[in-house]
Amino acid sequence: MRRPTITGLVVVVGLLLLADLLVVNSALQDVAGVVVDATILVAAGAALAAGAALVARRLGDLWRRRGDPIGALLVIAGVAAMIAAGLRPGSDGTSDPAVQWLLAALLIPIASTLFGLLFVSTIAAARRSVATGSREAVVLVTATVVTIVLLVPLSGGIGSWLSDAGGSVLGSAVMSVFRGLLIGIALLGAVYAARTMLGIGTADE
Repeated sequence: MRRPTITGLVVVVGLLLLADLLVVNSALQDVAGVVVDATILVAAGAALAAGAALVARRLGDLWRRRGDPIGALLVIAGVAAMIAAGLRPGSDGTSDPAVQWLLAALLIPIASTLFGLLFVSTIAAARRSVATGSREAVVLVTATVVTIVLLVPLSGGIGSWLSDAGGSVLGSAVMSVFRGLLIGIALLGAVYAARTMLGIGTADE
């Protein structure tokens, strides 16, 4: 017999947060707040464990002389620099100027590079999709081009009209589709969790 402890816990927490959203009750709100804080702590602990595992793996690579030694050294040096800047005596933590400078000097250029690569790969994917002649691809690329045109920063009356139209498209049409996708994913997750808890498989249908 299955023991879907994790699945049951996820379902209970999800129902609790949903009830807190729909029902105005101070006690329920306090319980939901405790659950959210506990989730944040668990996520933070998992992130710390993942970071420690990464450093340990890179140290092991250096010790055994395997992999990319320069990359391992850069990872270890970056982690050490961030820890030293955030935990040194007199530091303000994440708001410390040294931490902010490291973020601006290291992480922001890396993120900009990734977004630049994503832009090029997205254009290439759009070109290949349109070349297939698929109606869905043509509609998707056309909607993307229209949205980009609406978001072009221009001055004057035309710029103001484009800005208002772009805000309406993003706030209404795009977000409506996005919310619909999230609701569908949530419903599918709830159904799958219920099937797992009840032990219902494909053979039982």
